[in-house]
Amino acid sequence: MIREKRNARKYTQAQMANMLNMSLRQYARIDKEEDISRRYILRKLIEILNLSDEDIGMYIRKMVS
Repeated sequence: MIREKRNARKYTQAQMANMLNMSLRQYARIDKEEDISRRYILRKLIEILNLSDEDIGMYIRKMVS
């Protein structure tokens, strides 16, 4: 879901990592939905990708299941 939203906005993984002030490797784990981000990173993702509460809920549920 994160990857699809990023692609829709035509951001590369490197651009997202830069905007989130993290390494490309760290961001790639978020993009592949292998990592739950810290709260401040989730806030930035919401802002950058214009994510809805439903989007974030789906992301978190996927990570904990």
